[in-house]
Amino acid sequence: MTDRLRVAVLAGGPSAEHEVSLQSARAVLDALPRDLYDPVPVIIDRQGRWPTEVRGQADVVFPVLHGPFGEDGVVQGHLEALGLPYVGCGVLASAVAMDKVAMRRAFMAEDIPVTRHVWFTAHEWRTCGDHESLVKSLDWPMYVKPANMGSSIGVSRVTSMGELRAGVELALVHDRVVVVEQGVSARELICGVLGGHDFPGASVPGELIVPGEWLDYEAKYLSQAEIATIPAVLPERVAADVRELSLRAFRAIGGYGLARVDFFYEERTGRLYVGEINTMPGFTARSVYARAWEASGVPYPELLCRLIDLALARSGS
Repeated sequence: MTDRLRVAVLAGGPSAEHEVSLQSARAVLDALPRDLYDPVPVIIDRQGRWPTEVRGQADVVFPVLHGPFGEDGVVQGHLEALGLPYVGCGVLASAVAMDKVAMRRAFMAEDIPVTRHVWFTAHEWRTCGDHESLVKSLDWPMYVKPANMGSSIGVSRVTSMGELRAGVELALVHDRVVVVEQGVSARELICGVLGGHDFPGASVPGELIVPGEWLDYEAKYLSQAEIATIPAVLPERVAADVRELSLRAFRAIGGYGLARVDFFYEERTGRLYVGEINTMPGFTARSVYARAWEASGVPYPELLCRLIDLALARSGS
């Protein structure tokens, strides 16, 4: 059929989330309805080399890329320069969401609740004679994260200065800016957002099943254990607040297309905190984003179709 849209599915890339991206891309390629689309897999290698020129090979691009290079506005800017429609957030929203410092600034400017945190550069860490002073506003436990990374890569839960120093050094392998967050005793919730700038929708909330003290990379992508309960068992008021805050977070970064918003829910106090927003969440077979939308009445193939339609609508195609 010559009237099928050619969809270039970008995967791989030079970030530490290369393998996660490949898993996501396989799921997208398998689920794209063949009566509507002609999928074109484009695997970017670990050095950032593209195997082919995408312009002329595709009508629309689905950049299933996670982490730096793919989720931070770099690829989005390249596709903008090529004049190619693409799925997901634009350059600015992608960059803001990827940077945990900029993201929190955007949230706080819109009165979206976030946990206490501090951040510092590699230079500030190396030249500071009193590391404890950098985190004096926080209590144990804390979570140490690279400012620009996802999939729990480079993240450490720390309960002492020794662990903090090791956690910061690990984070600095991945980025020159480190964020240290206050740990909270809370349930971890997620909510999917789908739509354009006008009237996006929020899915039913889900709850992450956290083995041990936190959900690390191995639990997310290598374990065969169940990782989420969808829908989450929540009071109606809390579920409604999660959905409303998800839409506010999406708007705060200027989101478009899709995002997954992660929350901490303190049952004891009833407080909700937005942990982060992911502009290209995992699209593996176990993706909590896709499962949340399926539970909301949007099956995976339809979800992909809607995202492609949104990409074309934004470009005027």
